[in-house]
Amino acid sequence: MAANRLVVVSNRLPVVLSRSNDDGWSIQSGSGGLVTAMGPVLRDRGGLWIGWPGIATEDCPDEGRLDNLIREGAGQSGYALKYVYLNKNEIDMYYYGFSNEILWPLFHDLFSNCNFDPRYWDVYQKANQKFARSVIEHTDDDDYIWVHDYHLILVARELRKSRMYCQVGFFLHVPFPPLDIFLKLPWRFEILQALLEYDLLGFQTFRDRRNFLDCVRALHKCRITGRGQVMNIAMPDHEVRVGAFPISIDYKEFADFACSQEVADQAWIIHENLPRRQLVLGVDRLDYTKGIPERLQAFDDALARYPQLRRKIALIQVVVPSRRDVEEYERLKQEIERLVGEINGRYTEVGWTPVHYIFRSLSRRELVAYYRTCEIALITPLKDGMNLVAKEYCASSVDENCVLILSEFAGAAAQLYPNAILVNPYDMQGVADAIYEAFTMAQEKRRERMRNLRSQIRKNDIINWVNSFLKAGIAKNLSDFPHMELFVPKQ
Repeated sequence: MAANRLVVVSNRLPVVLSRSNDDGWSIQSGSGGLVTAMGPVLRDRGGLWIGWPGIATEDCPDEGRLDNLIREGAGQSGYALKYVYLNKNEIDMYYYGFSNEILWPLFHDLFSNCNFDPRYWDVYQKANQKFARSVIEHTDDDDYIWVHDYHLILVARELRKSRMYCQVGFFLHVPFPPLDIFLKLPWRFEILQALLEYDLLGFQTFRDRRNFLDCVRALHKCRITGRGQVMNIAMPDHEVRVGAFPISIDYKEFADFACSQEVADQAWIIHENLPRRQLVLGVDRLDYTKGIPERLQAFDDALARYPQLRRKIALIQVVVPSRRDVEEYERLKQEIERLVGEINGRYTEVGWTPVHYIFRSLSRRELVAYYRTCEIALITPLKDGMNLVAKEYCASSVDENCVLILSEFAGAAAQLYPNAILVNPYDMQGVADAIYEAFTMAQEKRRERMRNLRSQIRKNDIINWVNSFLKAGIAKNLSDFPHMELFVPKQ
C-alpha cells in the first residue's frame, strides 16, 4: 500500500470557496464524513483530491486567482487539490438533473420522483469525461484512484477508453436499488457496464451489494464467486471485486467534543430553556427521502393516543436548508411547516410547545449539544445509504441515558440492531408506539443499550472503513488482507 499514492475523486473538493461583500474571495476547509475520513489519509501519505470547487465557471474568479485559492486550500488541507471546471449548464444537467432528478430518487426507491430527461444523460456523460480527463492529467498507473458516489459512475469507463490501467475503486454512498426498480432506468445497461469497469465496488450494506449482484445476474450474465465481505465478478479482461463497507464516523472526535466544557455549557442552556420534559431530536437535510412529514404525523399520533406524553415531551426538529431553488423542495418545506403549525395549534398549552422547529444549519457546538442533551433521537428516513446522524448521536451521548429510534430502511439499522428501536417510517402508529416505548424505558435499560451502541460504533469507526476498503482495493489476493499496512491516524 505504501507504494501507491491515493487519489480521491468526488463531485466536490474538500474546500469551500466563498465570496465576500467587497468582491474578494476566501477558501475554507469543508466538512462532512468524507472529508473527515479521507483528509488524514491523504495528509499522512501525500495524496491528491480531484473535484469541482462548487462554483460555476461563469462565476469563478479568474484562473490565476482560482489557482492561488486552491493552492491555499491545499496548504490548509495538507494534500494536493486539483479542480474541475463545470459551467452553469453542466451543473443544471449533470448535477441537478441526472444525478439528483434521476439517480438520487431512483436509488432511494422513489422512482415516481424521477425526471428521465434524455438531455441529462448527454451532459452527465460529458461531465464524467471532464473528471476522467483531470484524473488522466494528474495521475499515473501507479496511483490508486478512489472515486466516490453516484455523480461519477462513468469515470472508470472513460479512463479505460483512454487506455489508463491504474487500479480504480468506487464507493456508493447512497443505497443501490433492487432489480425491479433499477430496470426502470432507461440507461440501465450503460450504468451497469460502467460500474463493472471498476476494480473494486464498495456498497454501504450487504443488502445494497445483493441488489447490485442481482442486477448483474439478470442483465450481464457474469460469473460471480466468493463469499463473505468481498465477492468477485469475472469480466472478459479483468476481475471486479464487490464488497460491503459500512461507512462510519470519527467516534473519538465526537465523544471528546461532547465532553468539552463548551458543549456542556450549551447543553445546560438547552435543558434550562426546556425543563422537566424529555426531548426528542430529529436532524435532517431538507429532502424527501428523510421522512420528515411522516415523522411529524407519527409524533402527532403519539400525542393523541398517549395523552400522558403531553407536557412531558417535546420534539426538536432541525431541518438544514437544501436546494431551495428546486420547487419540489420548497413544497416539502411548506408541508413540514404546515404540520408543525397544526400540531402546535392542537396541543400547545401555557408553558409547553410540543414541536420546536429549527430551519437553519447548526454550528458544530450546537449540534453536538443537542445530541448530548436530547434523551431520544427519532431518525426515520424512508431510505438512507447509512445515516451518520444516528452514529453521531450515539457517540455524543456520553451520559448514555438515552434511546435511538431508527428507521429499518437506514443502512445503519443492520449494524445498530437490536440496541436501537427499529421502526417502519411508513407505519405512523408503529413509530408513535416506539416514541412511547422510548419515553417509558427504564434508565438501566437505556444505559445498557446505549453503551452497546457506542461500543459498536467505537470499534467500527471511520478509520476502520478506510482501512477495509483500501485493503480490499490494493491487496492482490483476498488472503493478503491481514498483511496490508493499515492507516493509523497521528495523535
